[in-house]
Amino acid sequence: LEGHDQHRGWFHSSLLIACALENRAPYRGLLTHGFTVDAQGRKMSKSMGNGIEPQSVSQKLGAEVIRLWVAASDYSGDIAGDDKILARVVDSYRRIRNTLRFLLANTSDFDATTDSVPPAQMLEIDRHALARAAQLQAEIVGTFDRARGVFSGGHFGVYEFHPVVAKLQLYCSEDLGAFYLDILKDRLYTMAPKSLARRSAQTALWQIAHALMRWMAPFLSFTAEEAWQVCAPNDARSILTQTYWKFDPPDPTLLAKWERLRQIRGEANRQIEVLRSQGVLGSSLQAE
Repeated sequence: LEGHDQHRGWFHSSLLIACALENRAPYRGLLTHGFTVDAQGRKMSKSMGNGIEPQSVSQKLGAEVIRLWVAASDYSGDIAGDDKILARVVDSYRRIRNTLRFLLANTSDFDATTDSVPPAQMLEIDRHALARAAQLQAEIVGTFDRARGVFSGGHFGVYEFHPVVAKLQLYCSEDLGAFYLDILKDRLYTMAPKSLARRSAQTALWQIAHALMRWMAPFLSFTAEEAWQVCAPNDARSILTQTYWKFDPPDPTLLAKWERLRQIRGEANRQIEVLRSQGVLGSSLQAE
């Protein structure tokens, strides 16, 4: 494990010597990474004074932001870091954290042992939300399995974690924030607390919250642990000891149907924005 400059240094020289003396490579696995550079692509160094001190970033923004920045970076090339890049990481962190806060806040009066709605009685959109979460979890677990560095089929894993971060950010912003949670608000806030429609939504939210904490735990450990203490206050074990949430197998037909509905919704929203830019429409409430 070293920087890519060692391909012409230690990695290369040790390879030549080992092959000459032992007729084999001196290592079973080899991983190289790029350098940390500033916004202009210059290698960070003390002499230039363009480096970022992890201690100061941690004190200012928190250790979780550093964790997320590292996990979201493609280390195979040079990794850029400056205040603007870290500010975007902060925005990503807030999106994930605020999504989790919404899930926990809206299940605070929900007891899974007594209030859960059986799948057959849940509203279709809630069943779709769980199917989409199950689909995403399968993708995330598959990526983590490939990233662990497990030797399989003659190849080591690629140690890539940034695809998981990208999937999680997109899920929180698009699948949940811009779609499912936006649709749920009326039902959660206006219907009777113990009504079937509200409990159906809470059943889905509760399961998604548990899954989300497990997905984020490897790289947002502190935040996941904090949420776990709220979600399971009587469980003395850490979130890091939990296994992935057990979803029912996703229904391909249901996923395809709602993906089509989301495409239609997206196109309708684009056309509305065109009319709004032309002055034909003001706000949505002014449409005639």
